[in-house]
Amino acid sequence: MTAPYPFTALVGQDDLRLALLLNAVSPAVGGVLVRGEKGTAKSTAVRALSALLPEVDVVAGCRFSCAPGAPDPACPDGPHEVGGGVARAARMVELPVGASEDRLVGALDIERALAEGVKAFEPGLLADAHRGILYVDEVNLLHDHLVDLLLDAAAMGASYVEREGVSVRHAARFLLVGTMNPEEGELRPQLLDRFGLTVEVAASREPDQRVEVVKRRLAYDDDPDGFAGRWAEEEGAVRARIVAARALLPRVRLGDGALRQIAATCAAFEVDGMRADIVMARTATALAAWAGREDVLAEDVRQAALLALPHRRRRNPFDAPGLDEDKLDETLEEFGDGDTDPDPDPDGGGPDGGGQPPQDSGPEQSGDSGGAARPEAGDDGQPQGGGAGEQQAVRAGEPFRTKVLSVPGLGEGAAGRRSRARTEHGRTTGARRPQGALTKLHLAATVRAAAPHQRARGRSGRGLVVRRDDLRQATREGREGNLVLFVVDASGSMAARQRMTAVKGAVLSLLLDAYQRRDKVGLVTFRGTGAEVALPPTSSVDAAAVRLESLPTGGRTPLAAGLLRAHEVLRVERLRDPARRPLVVVVTDGRATGGVEPVAQAGRAARLFAAEGHASVVVDCESGPVRLGLAGQLAGELGGTAVTLDELRADSIAGLVNDVRESYGSARRVA
Repeated sequence: MTAPYPFTALVGQDDLRLALLLNAVSPAVGGVLVRGEKGTAKSTAVRALSALLPEVDVVAGCRFSCAPGAPDPACPDGPHEVGGGVARAARMVELPVGASEDRLVGALDIERALAEGVKAFEPGLLADAHRGILYVDEVNLLHDHLVDLLLDAAAMGASYVEREGVSVRHAARFLLVGTMNPEEGELRPQLLDRFGLTVEVAASREPDQRVEVVKRRLAYDDDPDGFAGRWAEEEGAVRARIVAARALLPRVRLGDGALRQIAATCAAFEVDGMRADIVMARTATALAAWAGREDVLAEDVRQAALLALPHRRRRNPFDAPGLDEDKLDETLEEFGDGDTDPDPDPDGGGPDGGGQPPQDSGPEQSGDSGGAARPEAGDDGQPQGGGAGEQQAVRAGEPFRTKVLSVPGLGEGAAGRRSRARTEHGRTTGARRPQGALTKLHLAATVRAAAPHQRARGRSGRGLVVRRDDLRQATREGREGNLVLFVVDASGSMAARQRMTAVKGAVLSLLLDAYQRRDKVGLVTFRGTGAEVALPPTSSVDAAAVRLESLPTGGRTPLAAGLLRAHEVLRVERLRDPARRPLVVVVTDGRATGGVEPVAQAGRAARLFAAEGHASVVVDCESGPVRLGLAGQLAGELGGTAVTLDELRADSIAGLVNDVRESYGSARRVA
């Protein structure tokens, strides 16, 4: 077996290594969420940590890793006698993004339970991770219901499996580590709050550090065992220090002064709930133990705040992460007393003997760069500003709650909250024969299928005889996430300052709605002589918001080019993710002035959308006392609907009337 990359050989990533070590010292801290760009040693650091954890004693043959000295009285493999046991290395269990609920929590063999009356339970990954590490790479891409199950188990220290009246419970205490790339989408604030600590990681911009990263990585790839051997002494020292800190932890004193600083800090930063206070207290205690002290100092409280609070201050995906350190220092100084040390010690507590790990960076680091396209001059006769023929970018208006836009029909895409779909979770709508393993039994349908055959099967009167062919899988209907592709008119006809502010505010509101409904989003803009993909389809709605904020305006209106570019984006995305249905939101006043025969070309492009059946909505941005109704005509050619900016608001009278009309029309179509 190849030796893992040594933890102490990582270059930089101080906060990442400190957060991982604190969880190793005190798993009660609640795990760590690692956010950062690709290639920043996130996965390498987590795998390296598993080699540092001390061995654990387990009951021989127990699939749930019960401790011999205090076995779980409710263990499904129990009861176990106290004492004995065998030692083994602490496990690191990885949860794949595509894992099912059964794979995570375990599953009952429903067929054996019905046919034989045997309660046979197959443990899942939560059981495997008990007393070890559960690592979730790309945790933001997991389905929400899996994240809920995962974090509930981490909070309660136990996993519960309920299936058809049969209940199984087992201990599930583990060090939870999740990694994510924010460019691929955010976790909901409610889920962010369930992670104890969070760290932001980025590749070093220092050439010397980057050179050292490459040297160490190449040396490891050439001879993993030899490279690990050269770091064995440092690894042993950190392992011993973790053991010592764990032993010291129960004796660490968290005084009233430190508790007052913790409470004041959470109040000053307006953190919701009390979880942040508890996590900060546990983190500060672990920091003191890691530094070899029996008292929590102000430096521990400060470091705990930097790790435990930033992700709890984000209330929507457009809030910038981070913490105002000047405000933090002022709060600690105001509420400090003789029980704590008001001056942070930057050299205390790392694996080298201080509070921070050594200054290194990970073995897999890279950086990206990008630039903005050059804007073009406008000639629609609208007031222009900024550069040659271009309006300066204006800020978006305040976001608002939008009416629900959805894709008609019944899909089978990724779990979400927008359009109707066949899903694993939701209301039961029917039954079918299982295709593969049976996961959701439809009991009534199974009984109906078995009932006619009871006489032929020699039923004795003591119960229903059920065979494999009788079993029926429940079919369920829930909601799916869609690809919401925004096609935004940025031409001169849209460039009036107040009007563009309202348009950007509307798109920002739709982006916030897409975030809450777990959609992917994309952004196509058109102006001047053509169209561009400002943002390819992604789960990162905050990236779309950033592109929207700096969107330049001006020039003619190449409506056809914008629609054709959007059509190409959908064609490519359909190859990548065929199950995710698209919803095209065209934000325009409906004018077409760019190119040869612009109106005819725009009509042909719109009819191409209609022919392929893409769901579409046109947000009519036309204003003024005289309106041409061009956006409504465009919606008709697209085969979609049109809404005005006012109707887009969920709480507007116009929107309410429109919703009633749509509901009435849908009811008549169903009838």
